[in-house]
This record gives sequence, structure tokens and C-alpha cells, in this order.
Amino acid sequence: MSISFVLVIANTADLGVLDPSLYKPDCLDEDLLWPEGHVGRVWFTLKYESGTERLQVHIIKAKHLPSRTPALANACDPYIKIHLMPDERRVLQTKQKKKTCNPFFDESFVYQIPPGKLEGLTLKLSVLDVGRVGKGKQLIGHIILPLSELEGVASDEEPQLYKLDIEKELQEPTSDLGEILVSLLYNENLHRLTVTVIEARGLKLDPSSSRREMVVRVTQERACRGVRTRRTAAVDVADDGSALVSECFHFRLRADELHTTSVTVQALQPHSAYAKDRLLGKFVLGSYMFARGRALQHWNSALASPMEQVKQWHPLNN
Repeated sequence: MSISFVLVIANTADLGVLDPSLYKPDCLDEDLLWPEGHVGRVWFTLKYESGTERLQVHIIKAKHLPSRTPALANACDPYIKIHLMPDERRVLQTKQKKKTCNPFFDESFVYQIPPGKLEGLTLKLSVLDVGRVGKGKQLIGHIILPLSELEGVASDEEPQLYKLDIEKELQEPTSDLGEILVSLLYNENLHRLTVTVIEARGLKLDPSSSRREMVVRVTQERACRGVRTRRTAAVDVADDGSALVSECFHFRLRADELHTTSVTVQALQPHSAYAKDRLLGKFVLGSYMFARGRALQHWNSALASPMEQVKQWHPLNN
């Protein structure tokens, strides 16, 4: 997929007429009530020009960003990074605004996107605070918007306005069912995804079973339908719930199927030949349509770095 981008100086004539209410004083703003735990909202517009194959992203403003010093009202120096996933290596960003929790950006960005590629992309806005000197940049949160879910963007009409709340960087909950270490490697030349199940830890086996073993079942699904299932050999589970697996599976996966494909990983405790295997836990890897948090990040990182093995521990869920 070839996507190029250029930075364009804001020009509302190119983007259409924006709603004047976006720029009215705070005292007249209709969004005065914020939910508990709110960390900010971003106003932006999107427009896709089919003739020129240009996706225009116009970052207007943000409001109610957190102040890093509670005693100070505007201890925030924010800016916004713009990504088009799955390629998170190509990043554009707004200018930094100083000492404000309600920054006004009014900046435009353009991505050159070939026909037919728009629906396979996801827009990600990362809001950051430069912070104190020596402390480094602090991530406030993200806005993630799959372009396949948009209506009216792939047209030559007026830009669509969005005002979306920022989601905090989620801390993955620890699992009392155990975790599995998995690596993903995508070969874009061979159209092949390699899933390697490396090891497990903290597994909770059924104590009534005489078999202290586990197997891992890996299922490739497309549009929520099973395409192919592979299964590891049974391996011994230690008393601390750890197990070494080290098996890899290859799944054919074209670039145009990346956003409709998911991989389900299930840990099973085998019983006798006449009893059904007991499910110890599972997790799903995939695009924004199927996964969130750590699982989504792992999937996107692997696709953004083809031919590189990307490893990640994943907690098991029921």
C-alpha cells in the first residue's frame, strides 16, 4: 500500500465553510458538562476528494485537557499526532500550544490515498503534553476512528465535522487465568501471517484431571467466520502454571484482508479421549473491528513492521 502525505497550511476555502459555532467563546459553548474521568475532546473535520485522491484532516481544537499540576488551571503544553494505521511509522503532528488545556490548532493535513484503500485505514489521533523539562512527553490519550465506518467522507461534499472524546491509554487488567506469549510476523511479499505460540505462564489447570498438560488452538477468522484452525502438540504444565510451547503456524493473508481478519488463540487442557477439552482462556488479535488495547496494538505493530517478529504477552479471558 503506497500512501504519501503532505502538510498543508490551513485554508478554510479549500476545506469548505466551517461551522462558526466552533469558534465561539467558552461562555457560549454548549459542551460545558464533562463526564467523570473525562480527559478531553477534539474537534476535527474529514473530507476525501475522489478526483485528487486526497484525504483532508483538519484539526480544529481540543477542550478540557487535564492539567498536569492540579493547582494550576492551564499546566498543559499539548499537541496532536496524526497516524493512518496500520502504518504508524508515518506521523504528522500539529504545532505545540503552550500553557492551555483548551488549545486552538486550526491546522490542516493531507494524505494521498489511492482508490480502494480508504476503507482499510484507521485514523488515530494521539494527544500529548510536552510536560516539564526533563520529564518527557506525556500521552493523554487517543482517538481512533476506522475510516470504513464513516459516511459521506468518500465524496466531494462539505467536510464532515467530528467532536470525539479522548480515550485514556488503557492499562491492561491482570488476568487470574494466566498469560500466553505470542509473536506475529507479516510477510507482505508472500501474503503470509506467521503466528508463533512461545510459552505460557500462570495457567490454572483443573485439579481433578490427571493430565497436567495444555494445548493451544489458533484459529484464523475472516468476517467472523473460521477460515483455518491449527493446534499445537500437548505440552507439560509445571506446578507454577508455566509451559513452553514454541510452535509456529502460517496463515495466508492478503493485504486487502488485513482489516477483516482476526486470530483467536485458545488455551485448552486436554482430558481423556472421551471428554471435551477444558477451555483455560482465550484472546483475540486483530484490527479495530475485533480487538482493543494490547491486542490491537500488537496487531498494528506487526503490520507496521513487516518481516519483523513482534512479541507480546496477552492475558487469557473467559
